[in-house]
Amino acid sequence: MATKQHFLLFAAAAMLLLLLPFGCTATAVEYCNKGLDYPVKVSGVEVVPDPVVRGEPATFKISASTDKNITAGKLVIDVAYFIFHVHSETHNFCDETPCPATGEFVLASKQTLPSFTPPGSYTLTMKLLGDSNEELTCISFGFSIGFVTPNAII
Repeated sequence: MATKQHFLLFAAAAMLLLLLPFGCTATAVEYCNKGLDYPVKVSGVEVVPDPVVRGEPATFKISASTDKNITAGKLVIDVAYFIFHVHSETHNFCDETPCPATGEFVLASKQTLPSFTPPGSYTLTMKLLGDSNEELTCISFGFSIGFVTPNAII
């Protein structure tokens, strides 16, 4: 039999969970080749909102640092839905962050996924290639697309 104190403790814990900021959690990042010492180190990835909402803008921010002076390069992005490859795109590195990039920098990309995008788990793999196509870093991380669209009829 639950006492009034147990109920109050449970209610307080539930309220704390409701007050936590949504969409501000860090995303776990893995390097593609764990044994390789990449010249560009990724310190974190933030996906906002998390989970991503279909038909609404989502921002992917990748915090990184390097001792190199990167003046040119490209970002190669591949997305998989569960195990199936669903999307690829390539961007000019200097269009995504100010060049030359050295020290700490942030790559930020805003995407709006179509409202018909299937909900579920996705994996994004990003390679940063230098001006001679050398691999400066390669990471992968997961993100989710929610089951509810903002214009869904209930």
